Amino acid sequence: MSAVTDTARVAAPGNPLGQSVRDSLVIAKRNLIRMSRIPEMVIFGLIQPIMFVVLFSYVFGGSMNIGGTTDSSVYREFLMAGIFAQTVTFATAGAGAGIADDMHKGLIDRFRSLPMARGAVLTGRTLADLVQTGLTLFVLAMVALLVGWRTHTNIGEVLGAFGLLLLLGYAFTWVGALIGLSVRTPEAATSGGLIWLFPVTFISNAFVDSSRMTPWLRHVADWNPFSATVQACRKLFGNPGVSPSDAWPMQHPVWASLIYSILIIVIFRTLAVRKYRSATA
Repeated sequence: MSAVTDTARVAAPGNPLGQSVRDSLVIAKRNLIRMSRIPEMVIFGLIQPIMFVVLFSYVFGGSMNIGGTTDSSVYREFLMAGIFAQTVTFATAGAGAGIADDMHKGLIDRFRSLPMARGAVLTGRTLADLVQTGLTLFVLAMVALLVGWRTHTNIGEVLGAFGLLLLLGYAFTWVGALIGLSVRTPEAATSGGLIWLFPVTFISNAFVDSSRMTPWLRHVADWNPFSATVQACRKLFGNPGVSPSDAWPMQHPVWASLIYSILIIVIFRTLAVRKYRSATA
């Protein structure tokens, strides 16, 4: 807590942007230290996506028709972009629970009493969650390679795909921040964070080819922000499953993914910071 106060005191009063950056980095450091002292948070965050990779790859691998073949190795490559995207978005529930826990313990009220930038607490928290998500994504990629996933493009495009995934995860973390500030307990934040995530991730092209859906459902899936990132990653990884579609996000998935993620960040960061000013435990 003293670190936060000291940082706020030394921040240049005439440079609000500099103060906001400093305060956000202090809060991010605080949350990263907290995560390092509770390693089970990271471990349990890794177990679920690894289980999804193994179960989907070997249970459904031989029964899914991708590009006219039911070859399980083809489905594994098709699947991984969806699993990566699901992993980064499911971090939303943890972000919301963490902020709700801080609210419940009175830490948010304490932070608000300090001479800090208004959005620094939430920005610092989301940045720390982004670091944890990046670690989870790295481990998950190693597991994916072990089960047969491969990329077929250059390193720049592969890194670009992971960049889009992290941007999507960061955007959805702001949704979690708003939920965490709007509920009274961490348990409610976890439940609230997962309820809307399931339709977002499953009414998409993550696990099945959207061209095989009924027309109205395919339309929903093709305009889903989650689907745009999955489609962009498949394109940048060179993986199968990039089906033709009349929907603009599916024709220009990289741009659609960027636009969707930036819009989500702008909208939900604004709402979360506004909620932060008046939220009570």
